[in-house]
Amino acid sequence: MAKILLMNPNKWGRGITHIWITSHSSILKKNSHTVEYFDASFYSDWSVDEIAFNTENKQYKPSDYSKNIKYNERNIFSDLQDTIDNFKPDFIFWSAISSHIHGEGEYVNIQNGYDLIKKINIPKNTILVTGGLQATADPKLMLDLMPLINIIIRGESELVLSNLLGKFSNKQNIYDEDGIAYLENNDVICTKRQKLINDLDILSPYDYSLFDKQVFIRPYNGNLVKAIDYELSRGCIYSCSYCVETVIQRYYEFNDITPSGAIKNAKSYLRNKSAKMIFSEIMFLSKTYEIELFRCQDTNFLTINRRVLLELADLIDNSDIKIKMYIETRPEGINLSTIELMKKLKIDGVGMGVELSSEDFRESNLNRFANQEKTINAFRLLKENGIKATSYNVIGFPNQTEESILSTIEFNKILDPDNITVAYYSPYYGTDQQRKSVDEGLFNEYEFDVDGQLRSTTVKDALLSKDKLNYYKNNFHDLVRN
Repeated sequence: MAKILLMNPNKWGRGITHIWITSHSSILKKNSHTVEYFDASFYSDWSVDEIAFNTENKQYKPSDYSKNIKYNERNIFSDLQDTIDNFKPDFIFWSAISSHIHGEGEYVNIQNGYDLIKKINIPKNTILVTGGLQATADPKLMLDLMPLINIIIRGESELVLSNLLGKFSNKQNIYDEDGIAYLENNDVICTKRQKLINDLDILSPYDYSLFDKQVFIRPYNGNLVKAIDYELSRGCIYSCSYCVETVIQRYYEFNDITPSGAIKNAKSYLRNKSAKMIFSEIMFLSKTYEIELFRCQDTNFLTINRRVLLELADLIDNSDIKIKMYIETRPEGINLSTIELMKKLKIDGVGMGVELSSEDFRESNLNRFANQEKTINAFRLLKENGIKATSYNVIGFPNQTEESILSTIEFNKILDPDNITVAYYSPYYGTDQQRKSVDEGLFNEYEFDVDGQLRSTTVKDALLSKDKLNYYKNNFHDLVRN
């Protein structure tokens, strides 16, 4: 069987249990391949202190996180070289698609991983494979920008990667596989699209055994908890013009959009694990790693198959498990019925996208249809029922005015969320909004170092200067609370 190194290029200086790592490790080990893991998370010479940055701007509550984490003072490139020299992998893999696609530095994994690899002496016969959102949107561009890569996997990569390793082990042609792209005589070859993974249970249970114990430590509302990132499902029914979900939708040819901004045939795009598998995983992770908080990365939790959620709620409610869940959903899904469901599921916090306050701007520019009244009602219902609500806001959209930001601040005062987050607009490659922002000269064709939490990458001041954007990013919380 084959030997593969999974590389986590996280630069945020805090533990993240990237879901793609756990899902790929699971299926690869099931097929008897040898998996090694390299985690860049806590190297001082590689990481930024994202916790300190977002604590200073009051997006996070102060905590003792830094006192409970030990950073690695060794050189990250030397350690990675030693790992590769000692393990002698047949494959090195980094970056992929799961439900964990929006924040948490996921988008830049492909670039961060390449920045590590390009400074390493890679054995001649080691095959470099990667995937992710940009790889799905434009494999030719990625192979041009990152020429050391041997194979790009587009779309969901767990089964494709497993098949590649299987063919390698059996001395078969690894380039005869669906869902990949590679260079041949300076031409980019794209094989036919692989199928969506309809049964997520075949990847389960996901493998969290790779992670160091301190990776599970996470600040949450001023306290430290043991937490993981987790997925019950994949897919989102909505097609917002700025969202990376649209890159995956288009790859799998879900191109038809309804007037309400949803994709047609959404039932065949949304997939989930079975309730019994989810409950089994949660119980195991709770008991084995003492996980208290499950940070669900599902793009829209309340659109998961209702029968599955009801069955899972009964299983959790009738158990003695002591956990919390944090989910993300849209305001229109919050009502008295779903509130009762969330209580049984032990949901402690809910994050919802406000983005900005203007309905007209959201609908005409972002293809996002979210009624103001329903949004206000959702935050009110959560507060009345003791479930913490977090508002997600974005500044720096093309054509967004300063008045728009001020209006969004006022709208957050009405919502009165327990937690407030604000991100810079990020031009996610392959989205309609990214294309528009490039055409308007606001961003480069491809932006490196995209990170909505840490920086704006705009190259031209449009209606708002970078200084103004930085001001509102740093003071958004205080302006809402004052």
